[in-house]
Amino acid sequence: MAEDLKGCQVACKYSTSQLQKLCHHERFVCLDLGVKRREMHNFEVEYLCDYRRTFVRKRRMFNPTGELKETEFYLVKWKGYPDHMNTWEPRTHLRCVELLRHFWDDVYLELQKQKKTLVPDHFEPGLSSYLEQRARQRQSLQQWEAQINSVGGTTKRILVRNRVDLEGPPKNFTYINDYKVSEGISVTNVTVGCNCTNCLENPLEGCCPGVSGHGFAYSQGGQVKVKPGKPIYECNSRCRCGPDCPNRVVQRGIKHTLCIFRTENGRGWGVRTCERIKKHSFIMEYLGEIITTEEAERRGQVYDTQGATYLFDLDYVEDEYTVDAAHYGNISHFVNHSCKPNLQVYNVFIDNLDERLPRLAFFSNRGISAGEELTFDYNMHIDPIDVESTKMDSNFNMTGSPKKPIMKSSPKKRVRVECKCGTDICRGYLF
Repeated sequence: MAEDLKGCQVACKYSTSQLQKLCHHERFVCLDLGVKRREMHNFEVEYLCDYRRTFVRKRRMFNPTGELKETEFYLVKWKGYPDHMNTWEPRTHLRCVELLRHFWDDVYLELQKQKKTLVPDHFEPGLSSYLEQRARQRQSLQQWEAQINSVGGTTKRILVRNRVDLEGPPKNFTYINDYKVSEGISVTNVTVGCNCTNCLENPLEGCCPGVSGHGFAYSQGGQVKVKPGKPIYECNSRCRCGPDCPNRVVQRGIKHTLCIFRTENGRGWGVRTCERIKKHSFIMEYLGEIITTEEAERRGQVYDTQGATYLFDLDYVEDEYTVDAAHYGNISHFVNHSCKPNLQVYNVFIDNLDERLPRLAFFSNRGISAGEELTFDYNMHIDPIDVESTKMDSNFNMTGSPKKPIMKSSPKKRVRVECKCGTDICRGYLF
C-alpha cells in the first residue's frame, strides 16, 4: 500500500496484518484491507491465562428466581489487545479448541508435578502465572518452528516441543541449511559431471564414484552400503542424471519428520524421530560455519568456559578446517552424545571435491523406532584398520587427522565432562 503524494509513491511502514489489527482496534471498516462491518465484533483468542468454576443463576420466563448452574470461565488474552483488556469469558463463547487443549495439557502437567489430582475451582496466582508463561513460550516456540521450516533443507516438517521447563528458543543461534564459509576460505565447485542416464544400473566410466576411485555407496532404496570411514561421492549439479538418481541422497535433504525436544535429565535440547527409520538411512548433515583449525583453537578456549562445544574437525585427509555449529547450524546442533549411539558419520562429496572440505552426513547404524532420541558419539571410533573419519572436537583435546596421532590442546588445563547418556556401556565421561 502506498500514498500518492504529487506523483511520488511512499511505501507504507505497516504490514497488511498490522493494519487489519489497527482497524479492528479502532473499529474502522476498510474494504481494501478486508475489514468488514459484520466482522467488527469477531475477536481472536491469542491464549488463555486463567480459569475458574462457579455457579451462575440462570433466570427463565416461568422461573424468575432462576436455578443455579455450574459454569466455567476462562481469562482470555485477545490477539492485538494489551493485557489490561483481558476478559473473563464463559466456555460457550470460545471456539478455540486447540488453545483449550494446550491450556489443559499445561494445567494437568503442572498439577502432576505438584502431585495434585483434583482441578481447583479457582487457580492460585502461581498456577495462573505459570500458564501465562507457558502460553507465551508456546508462541515463541511455534514462531521458531515456522522459521526453521521456512529455511528449507527438508521434505518433512521439523517440530519443536518443550514439556519440561520454560526455556524458549536458543539465543544467538541462526538456523541454516548449508555451510556458512568464513572469510578467507575458498570452496571450489566441480566443473564436470557424469553423462549417465542410469547411474546405478549402467554407470558410464564408473560414474562419479568410479571417477573418484570408489564404489557406488547406496542401494536402490538409498541406504548406505559402504563401511564407515569410506568416502561417498554423489552426483553433482553438472551431471546429466535427474534429481531422482539413486546417487543423490544427502543432497536431497532430511526425509524424516524429526522433533527438537527438551530433555528431562538436564541435557538441554535433544532430537528424536517421529517415525520409524530403517538401518543405514540418511538422517541429516552436520552444518555450521567452516573455520580454520587456528580459529577453532581460539574459539575452543572460549567454549571451554561455557562447558559445551559444537566444533567438528574436517580431518578426512588434513586437519586444516573445522565446522563450528555454535551460532550457525541446523538440527544437528541439538543432537546429544551417547556412548551407544544410533547415528554414524560419513564424509560426503557433492559439488565440491576438495578433500579438505567434506560434507558430514549422519546415517542410522541400526533401525530406529518412532519417538527414539537420535544420538552420536562425540568421541567416536571407527574401524581400526581403516580409520579415515571425522571426529567431534572435544575442545579438551582437539583431535587431528587419525592418520597423524598428534594431539593438540589448549595451553590451559581442561576439566573432564561427565556423560549423562545413561546407556549400559556408558564410559562415565564425554572426554
